[in-house]
Amino acid sequence: MTGQATRGRGGGRPTLEEVAARAGVGRGTVSRVINGSPRVSDRTRAAVEAAVADLGYVPNTAARALAANRTDAIALVVPEPEARFFAEPYFSDILRGVGAELADLEMQLLLIFAGSDRERHRLSRYLAAHRVDGVLLVSVHADDPLPDLLTQLAIPTVISGRRSGDEKVPAVDSDNFGGGRAAVEHLISRGRRTIATITGLLDVYGARRRVDGYRAALEDAGLTVDEELIAPGDFTEEGGRRAMAELLDRRPDLDAVFAGSDVMAAGARRTLRDRGRRVPDDVALVGFDDSAMARHMDPPLTSVRQPVEDMGRAMIGVLLAEIARTPGGPRPARGQHRTPARPVVLPTELVPRAST
Repeated sequence: MTGQATRGRGGGRPTLEEVAARAGVGRGTVSRVINGSPRVSDRTRAAVEAAVADLGYVPNTAARALAANRTDAIALVVPEPEARFFAEPYFSDILRGVGAELADLEMQLLLIFAGSDRERHRLSRYLAAHRVDGVLLVSVHADDPLPDLLTQLAIPTVISGRRSGDEKVPAVDSDNFGGGRAAVEHLISRGRRTIATITGLLDVYGARRRVDGYRAALEDAGLTVDEELIAPGDFTEEGGRRAMAELLDRRPDLDAVFAGSDVMAAGARRTLRDRGRRVPDDVALVGFDDSAMARHMDPPLTSVRQPVEDMGRAMIGVLLAEIARTPGGPRPARGQHRTPARPVVLPTELVPRAST
């Protein structure tokens, strides 16, 4: 049947029962198809979907959510100032992955900033009212109380990155240690021996692991880990600029730099240019993230690719599994499986370019 959708009995909105009658199946089967259950044959699924299209049936998500004590909404919480969210490609890539995974699900995504104490208190009150089914936490620091608060509130939560190696909250992370080690091994293979690093914020577990990888690569190559070659940054371009200046003042003989993010590498590049240092002739430079910024720098930046969009997608999969574990929770969507509450760690990859 083509053209306009058929009206329900009496000219009103089509019902679940009418879809079932049109497809020749039971009401429960229609419900399973609509909710993405894998426990339906392809033939039956096709019949139900055809009946839905013919009748123009629209699921009553509000009634379904109310009956299951669900809101059909999740929150993406960023405990950082808005300025940092819009300045760093990492956040937009996470959001892109989350949005892509939610595209075919009838769930709303709320973006909430909680960078100040006032915003955190307001967020706590909002979440305590259980206005969302689950929370995605992005950019969590070691002392961040939000994951524990959400646990106390029994709100399913997944974080990007971990606060420590024994994180109890479900998390999706990248191999920061392996990425840091690969970056420095690459610089060593290019003949560099006085290799500095600009760290991210060290209350972020991922930033510490990148430094651990830096140290491990030097030690494996028989090179001394010189603390004067390690400068703290803050994941900002200005922080990278300042750290690079500090390193050059302390060790003007350095011949390579591993920056803990592409944004900081861009700041380091500015300082190197201001000081008359050529990249890569005088100083080789490696970043982390493999963002669009890396490809557009002059020269293009060698960087460690972490699959940030895939991390966003994985976070949704883990969160839906956590929601499904709660009393009255929805079943995982078709093709998704219950995920154990242990960290999901995605691999990183070095992408060589002209800066090395």
